[in-house]
Amino acid sequence: METLNLPTYSFKIKSEGERKYIFDNLRKKYVALTPEEWVRQNFIRYLINEKGFPAGLIGVEQAFRINQLSKRCDIIIYANTGEPLLIVECKSFKTEITQKTFDQIARYNIRYEVKYLVVTNGMNHYCCMMDYEKNNYSFLDYIPDISNA
Repeated sequence: METLNLPTYSFKIKSEGERKYIFDNLRKKYVALTPEEWVRQNFIRYLINEKGFPAGLIGVEQAFRINQLSKRCDIIIYANTGEPLLIVECKSFKTEITQKTFDQIARYNIRYEVKYLVVTNGMNHYCCMMDYEKNNYSFLDYIPDISNA
């Protein structure tokens, strides 16, 4: 897989025929190793190892509904209170991040109303902080860690 703009981590990877699988420590199972999954697994490790978020507060591919449509968040982090705090939308390292990507995570945020939205393709990472009182947002030049989230 591609080297990402993240620290390097080691993973359990296995092959079955032509397909490769990566072990997801949070879901406790092997999942198909796609380019998007590679980004997701690396970003999860980044959030845990570099940003200090406890693994127990992180949800992966969490399903929810918006207007009778089934959706899923790639990564969602909860505060110790159980309130959703941060959503991450992961794209393949081959995919350019566009306005469509930001529109997608904004739609997801209708359900959760988190403080932070993060979009990444493993190469470029964007984070914005929501201000619901002023009905706007601001882009940050960093990804928050557990101490400043």
